[in-house]
Amino acid sequence: MTGSRHQNAPILAGECYCRAVRYEVADAFSYALNCHCSNCRRTTGSAFKPFAGIEYGQLRLVRGEDSKVIYGDDITHDAHCARCGSLLYSRVREGKWAHVAMGTLVDTPTIRTTAHIFVGSKAPWHEITDNLPQYRGHVGDG
Repeated sequence: MTGSRHQNAPILAGECYCRAVRYEVADAFSYALNCHCSNCRRTTGSAFKPFAGIEYGQLRLVRGEDSKVIYGDDITHDAHCARCGSLLYSRVREGKWAHVAMGTLVDTPTIRTTAHIFVGSKAPWHEITDNLPQYRGHVGDG
C-alpha cells in the first residue's frame, strides 16, 4: 500500500476506535462525499458515511495488520478493525481507490465534503440540512 505520486503532500494519520489499527494517508484526496446508501448506513451504523477518495497506493497501514479484517475480496472490500469493528476504509473502483472513512482521521484533511450521494435511499428519519448538492445515485445522477 505505498505510492509516490503525491510525495509532497502532508501525511495524515488515522486509526480505529481502540487504536489497534493505524494508517497514514497523503493529504491529497481527490473528492469527499457523504454517502447515504443503505450499505454505508449499515456499515457505519449512522445516517451516512462521510468519506474521502484517494488512489489506493497513497494509503499505508503502519500498525495493526494482524488486527485488520476484510469484508469482500482482494480487489474491492471494506477494511475494519477486528477488535473494535471500526470501518477504516473501503477499497473501490476495481481496487485502484480507497474511500477513507473521514471519522477515523486523527489529523484534519484540507478537503471538505462537496456533495451527498445516494440520497434516493437515504434514511427517512434523517434530514439533510446543508446546501451541498444532492444526487439520487452517484455524482451526476440528478
